[in-house]
Amino acid sequence: MLIGLEPAELPNDAIEVGRVADAWGIKGWFKVLPYSNDPEALFSSKRWFLLPAEKGAKNFTGVALLTVAETKVHSDSVVASAHKVLDRNAAEALRGARIFISRANFPAAQKDEFYWVDLLGLNVVNREGVALGVVKDLLSTGPQTVLVIEFELDGKAQERMIPFVSVYVDDVDLPGKRILVDWQADF
Repeated sequence: MLIGLEPAELPNDAIEVGRVADAWGIKGWFKVLPYSNDPEALFSSKRWFLLPAEKGAKNFTGVALLTVAETKVHSDSVVASAHKVLDRNAAEALRGARIFISRANFPAAQKDEFYWVDLLGLNVVNREGVALGVVKDLLSTGPQTVLVIEFELDGKAQERMIPFVSVYVDDVDLPGKRILVDWQADF
């Protein structure tokens, strides 16, 4: 195990939120590539669970716990430091590591705000009760987010896209695993 990492078990509610890009500076800081435009989960949690890179060099095996000291925005990226990662060499050894955070450590969403991960897998139904499919993915198009809905037509997997805006989305029922939309099946 690398210096600064402790063996750990991945929490049941762990969500992958980014990866370590590279070392940043000479004092053990490292650059992080978050998977979200608003990486609040990275800033709110001081316990990151790391898995080795899927490709390339693997400097550790299994799940490792990294105790984060500080995270901040720098230019167009996020940089972080950890309590036991004290120099550039230790930070470079983290390159490519995938970062997971327990869902319980995410900041609470405000009214009418949702984490993308919570929308994945929800059933989408229109006002007439017609099932339109299941949320497979979300896309950020700049001004708005778009739901990518997967459905089957004539035995073949299809996709439809619905803007995730109040004009088309009437209700998101997380406990009921359902999104109600003003959208027709033939759109």
